[in-house]
Amino acid sequence: MSMTLFCYLMMYCSGIVSLCLARKHIMLSLLSLEFIILSLFCIFSIIVTIMISESYMMLMFLTFSVCEGVVGLSILVMMIRSHGNDHLSSINLFLC
Repeated sequence: MSMTLFCYLMMYCSGIVSLCLARKHIMLSLLSLEFIILSLFCIFSIIVTIMISESYMMLMFLTFSVCEGVVGLSILVMMIRSHGNDHLSSINLFLC
């Protein structure tokens, strides 16, 4: 049990590192965020199965993570339509 928890914590740490390293492209950042959410869901499911027998909180967490993914992809599609790519360097923040 502790070995699987350790593996999920390593997944979380590698997701954080990849999010810090992939800051030029929005698509890579979104993939890193989804990887972090997946590892948090696995950790949360282990904790819920040990402590609580009800799993409604896992369903709510999964719902919110899907909503986060949809919002991120819609922002990505909007940015690609307006700028033509997903490079963060192509965005001029002074125009906002």
